[in-house]
Amino acid sequence: MARLSGKTAAITGGAGGIGAAIARLFAEQGATLALLDLNGDGAAENASALNGAGHYGGAVDVGEEASVASAFATAAEAVGEIDILVNTAAIAGAAPVEEMAVADWDDMIRINLRGTFLCCRAVIPAMRQRKWGRIVNFASEVAHRGNPGLSHYAASKAAVIAFSKCLALEAVGDGVCVNTLSPGPTDTSMLAGIEEEVIDKLVNDLMPIGRLGKTEEIAAAALFLASDDASFCVGTTLNVNGGTYLH
Repeated sequence: MARLSGKTAAITGGAGGIGAAIARLFAEQGATLALLDLNGDGAAENASALNGAGHYGGAVDVGEEASVASAFATAAEAVGEIDILVNTAAIAGAAPVEEMAVADWDDMIRINLRGTFLCCRAVIPAMRQRKWGRIVNFASEVAHRGNPGLSHYAASKAAVIAFSKCLALEAVGDGVCVNTLSPGPTDTSMLAGIEEEVIDKLVNDLMPIGRLGKTEEIAAAALFLASDDASFCVGTTLNVNGGTYLH
């Protein structure tokens, strides 16, 4: 039997990368998907290509309260109340603290942290009312070990972990399991523009497994946390990073 049969799932960042891989796997496992992304056309295109019928794709700016409220209301109308939320929408960037613009810091927090909060807030009341729900928030292995030049990114992702623990305690009594997934460096478009030599050094210095992660590997971990199999996981962080956490 499909592990997500009869469930509805909203995935932010669903227009590409890890979000798109999760969408494909969830659809194969029987879920009806609402893909939300700043690139609404890309989300809609991905939704139309998924296995099964009835999927939806649309636009959202996860950092804007009104946009999130509207997007999730439309998604619920299209696929039904959301049973599973996966928050992959994020931005990244690099700069040492003394050279970092306040606007860049604020954007990182707005999308990565505020966006996670707003999307969780949009779905949690209905999940609690129905006494079942799964929320998978995305952090990063950088949140655990730090990295020069990534203070704003690491801070936003570490805060996602702390936020998720608090929400997990608030919601578990109503059958809603909230957990975090921390992927390591993964072969996605977020690495586009980075010189091959830099990526090779990253892999050689920090990844005992000796390669970048695959989006399908991250999706498999998300499927576990989104399913009934994760019914005893509350506020945990699943590290899927090829061993970078060990450094």
